[in-house]
Amino acid sequence: MSRLRALFLSTLYVRVSRNQFHVRHLETKREVVVSARVPFSTRRLLIGNLSVAEETLDDAVEKLQKGRWYPPPPLVVIQPLEMIEDGLSEVEERVLREVAASAGARKVVVWVGHELSDAEVMRHSRSS
Repeated sequence: MSRLRALFLSTLYVRVSRNQFHVRHLETKREVVVSARVPFSTRRLLIGNLSVAEETLDDAVEKLQKGRWYPPPPLVVIQPLEMIEDGLSEVEERVLREVAASAGARKVVVWVGHELSDAEVMRHSRSS
């Protein structure tokens, strides 16, 4: 992908594990792993403390966008990696959407399943 196109597109693949976000910016191929300063996971919930999770993801996105003047709002595909044995409840899915939206996402896709390749992330982020 050209550097010019990367200036106008921003697609993030966010994988959530206990108290940690793994974030890859698809256009630049940059990746960061950010751990929460204070735990956001609880014994029963991957994201049990919304404000801490939002702050942690904001930190990750800031690290990826460092040096960009006006980064475009990202398309985000967010995937829980743990605590999904019986699927996600409506509340858990909404929490994932809220965390991504608080990081400035213009569109959020929640994905439960295998880890995605860059091409699969692009396809899911651009679909309705």
